[in-house]
Amino acid sequence: MLKHSLINIEENILSDEKQLTEIFYSGCKTPDVIAQKRVGVEFEKLPVCKNNFKAAAYPQIVMFLNSLKKHQQQWSNGLYEDNSLLGLVSDNGVITLEPGSQTELSLLPMDSLDNISKILKNYNKVSAQLAQELGVLWLGCGIQPVSTYRNINIIPKKRYEYMTKYLPAVAKKPLVMMRETAGIQASFDYSSEEDAMKKFAFALKLSPFISAAFSNSPIRNGRLTKYKSNRAASWLETDNDRCGLVSPKVFSNEFSFEEYAQILLDVPMIFIERMINGVKTALKVENLTFRQFMKQGYEGFAAQKDDWETHLSLYFPDVRFKSYIEIRNHDNQREDLICSVPALWKGLLYNDSAMEAASDILKSFTYFDCEYIRHKTPRCGLEMKIKGYALKDIVKDIVDISYQSLKTYANGEEKYLEPLKVYTDMGVTPADTVIEKYNNEWRGDLSKFVSYVALK
Repeated sequence: MLKHSLINIEENILSDEKQLTEIFYSGCKTPDVIAQKRVGVEFEKLPVCKNNFKAAAYPQIVMFLNSLKKHQQQWSNGLYEDNSLLGLVSDNGVITLEPGSQTELSLLPMDSLDNISKILKNYNKVSAQLAQELGVLWLGCGIQPVSTYRNINIIPKKRYEYMTKYLPAVAKKPLVMMRETAGIQASFDYSSEEDAMKKFAFALKLSPFISAAFSNSPIRNGRLTKYKSNRAASWLETDNDRCGLVSPKVFSNEFSFEEYAQILLDVPMIFIERMINGVKTALKVENLTFRQFMKQGYEGFAAQKDDWETHLSLYFPDVRFKSYIEIRNHDNQREDLICSVPALWKGLLYNDSAMEAASDILKSFTYFDCEYIRHKTPRCGLEMKIKGYALKDIVKDIVDISYQSLKTYANGEEKYLEPLKVYTDMGVTPADTVIEKYNNEWRGDLSKFVSYVALK
């Protein structure tokens, strides 16, 4: 048994930088899989107490998870760390907890947006009913409306403990991002390194425009703020070493899996995980890049493939690689707009003609233009111009391209873009609607906002 364990450890050792790209090459899918046009979705939502709208605490969310286990057989398997319940597993995906007790539902890749929509609607309906009994509401917006990170405790997970110690030393708002925010992410397949690079560069270039279109977090700390997306603003000050638009090289068509790995090699590490006394344990790492770790080890531990996967998960650009392409930077939404996120990207990334048409619209924008948009839009949403172009016009045209592309798939999935088109046809964002209602119809009544964004 010991000999077998030693063999496994040796096989897992990282001894050559070429091993770092194996995970990316392993993600290359066959033509029949690509033809399925699969989408993976990660959907976060915010728990608040229904009596005062403050963030619900971890013990309340544990009660919710236990209630979900009891009432929904598919969620019968729990995820634990040191006997603390941190999530649930089913055949369709996983529910995990984010640092501030936000729940994240991660669905396995599916070829049907109808199936994704059905699962999400049922999940929101059931979890709303169960949480109601605990005095909790779930919100479809991008940031906690009342509580700030100062009065939201992190869940008992070592990963988040080490992030809490590390990130505030390098930036101003990482704790806002960790404890207050919720977003929607979508992931997509690629067939080869060339296909991956084409989709990656396109998605990264477009991401600041689409992030602006989904702005939906103007209310924070109990009041309307100067931002349309407080969530996106928090990411601007989370960690410049691991956030943003990756590298100007991505925009120059000179990028590769190896280039991506080389960038991550020089990103500082936060922690590694090891089995100690039969228990998987997180170990804090200080003042060490992954490149240095591969060369010299840390505290007697050699670099392993699992360490590289952990390091990849602690890199937070707007679009990132694992064994798929993950597009990350969207505020959480009310129910009608949730599936607009995967629908928009599905219409573009799996149709070469659509991607080329959208790329042609974006061709005059450089890496630095897109960084400028990324920094500007958390405040202004779509209300800005760049190089003489109105952002709202660009986004409207791209949404229209995706809509027409989805129609060519001939399965009716374009209906999931229609709620977004209502906004982009008018040149506004969900945040603009909230701001207008808050100032007029709601007269500053926070309870009206909570009722408006509650997921039911």
